[in-house]
Amino acid sequence: MITSETNKDIKKIIGLLEKSKNRRKEDSYVVEGLKMVFEIPKEDIREVYISKTCYENIASGNVDKRIVDVKSFNKEGESELGFPYKVISDALFKKISDTVTPQGILAIVKRKHYKLNDILNRKVKKDGLPDKQVIMILDDLRDPGNLGTIIRTCEAAGVSGIILSKESVDIYNPKVVRSTMGAILRVPFYESEDLKEDIKKIKQENFKLYAAHLGGKKLYNEVKKDGAYGFIIGNEANGISDEVAALADELVIIPMYGNVESLNAAIAASILMFS
Repeated sequence: MITSETNKDIKKIIGLLEKSKNRRKEDSYVVEGLKMVFEIPKEDIREVYISKTCYENIASGNVDKRIVDVKSFNKEGESELGFPYKVISDALFKKISDTVTPQGILAIVKRKHYKLNDILNRKVKKDGLPDKQVIMILDDLRDPGNLGTIIRTCEAAGVSGIILSKESVDIYNPKVVRSTMGAILRVPFYESEDLKEDIKKIKQENFKLYAAHLGGKKLYNEVKKDGAYGFIIGNEANGISDEVAALADELVIIPMYGNVESLNAAIAASILMFS
């Protein structure tokens, strides 16, 4: 059992949680919590770490069987899950955890590397609902909670994928990962090095792009949305950059009562996605 903060595994976990440059260097990120860890495709898992109490609960079957589909952990380092794990003392796990009330399990996971065409060519299908080919473009979105909520909403709304500008918050920031509630494992995303050039490529593929903008002349629900289309959401403080806004097919506005000037970015994105 690991009990020391100086252990190399613990140092690695802390480094991945604290700095995006470490996540890029290791090509890995951290997922925490029973439900999310057990949703990770096994081939994407590098390592799993479990607190002593969580280990004992799983070994004795004292865990939600809808989440943890495993009979027991027979001995440390082996499990029926198909991946190795290590046990950490409860006190140490609480120290390194990124949550207030840790569930006692975390995984180091391989980063995904999607291409732009992976998103543009993806259609979302669901029985009883029309096929969708919708994308979400995020221009300089900085708040981890907003990005996580948008990713989660994208899955619920049937969005094909997300394109982020390079100035946006790191998608593997632990606060982003946690607030996606697992959707980060399923929603494709592309981290653009040059958003303006990529938007031009997107338009060449016949996507119509609608940007949420205070200068919009049309209401968000008045524009015709059929075929392949996408929405653009901007920075929380400054909105969409002028250069990106100029590339949109239409600037749209969400009407509001009262003296509110703008909506939270995640809320605005949700309204557009479900319109």
